[in-house]
Amino acid sequence: MSSVPDPQMIPAVTVWFDGDCPLCVREIALMRRLDKRGAIAFENVAGDGSCPIDRADLLARFHAREAGGPMVSGAAAFAALWRAIPVLAPFGQLARLPPLLWILERAYRGFLRLRPRLQALVRRLDARPSRDAA
Repeated sequence: MSSVPDPQMIPAVTVWFDGDCPLCVREIALMRRLDKRGAIAFENVAGDGSCPIDRADLLARFHAREAGGPMVSGAAAFAALWRAIPVLAPFGQLARLPPLLWILERAYRGFLRLRPRLQALVRRLDARPSRDAA
């Protein structure tokens, strides 16, 4: 019996996300649908997911790790996620360019300032009764 892991079983990317965030849940649902090869391991930090660093730090920003690489967060983590999905891979490759990654990181930081208000809006919209129920 070999102790060497099967390369097919090692995810290309592991992402940690806030499963209590309605925005994150929607984003991850989309990424799961796009991940037709099953190359991404999704860890819900709000649930029982693994926490390789402090849980509060994982919940504050989006984190990812490409197989064999360091953990990254923010725009770099999104770029790593995109590289694992063929249809998004060109965007992930472009994000390797330092000027573009810098711009994406600034945009991500701007989003983080809006995130609480956007979460509240999505929660209100989710709580509204459905028109189909009427």
